[in-house]
Amino acid sequence: MSNTKTATRFSVGVMTRIAILAAIASILFLIEIPIVAFYKLDLSDIPVLLGAFSMGAVPGLVILALKSAIGLLHSSSAGVGELADFIMGAALVIPAALVYHRKKSRKSAIIGMVIGTLFMTVFAVLVNKFIMLPFYMGAFHMDMDGILSFANVTGVDSEWKLLLLITAPFNLLKGAVLCVVTGLIYKPLSPLLHGKIK
Repeated sequence: MSNTKTATRFSVGVMTRIAILAAIASILFLIEIPIVAFYKLDLSDIPVLLGAFSMGAVPGLVILALKSAIGLLHSSSAGVGELADFIMGAALVIPAALVYHRKKSRKSAIIGMVIGTLFMTVFAVLVNKFIMLPFYMGAFHMDMDGILSFANVTGVDSEWKLLLLITAPFNLLKGAVLCVVTGLIYKPLSPLLHGKIK
């Protein structure tokens, strides 16, 4: 009986933390900082990383999925942007969490986040090429020249230049910002994230 109660409390505690982190992520998802062309930086994957580090990759993915699902309520891309965000977020979070949970240390957290950032950057290029750019060209009846004109970046005059000179560096920057902030606040928030404050 005691073990059952403990398991139930643990499950409820985990679900509560998942819900709180998903709510925070959803709010941060709405706050975007323009960086270059049509790319904007948001910090919504920080709560996802915090959840993945404290509870594991699966709870992290649940937080990410909830954030994306809530994002559908105010989507301006018929859900395509939220799908792309989920794919790229998963590419960051899964490697970071798996590496960290193999050996929980500051070094493994840093290595995991670096690997995750590299994965996210690769997936961002692929997602933009095969999902986002085709969607926006179809939605706004533009060809690639129209997209490049809209991006309005000097010297970027082809799809691959856009992907390799803008998309990839932007996502490396985004990953760096997410990982630095997560690294700075994880330890101070660790008791809350592990449900150790009563």
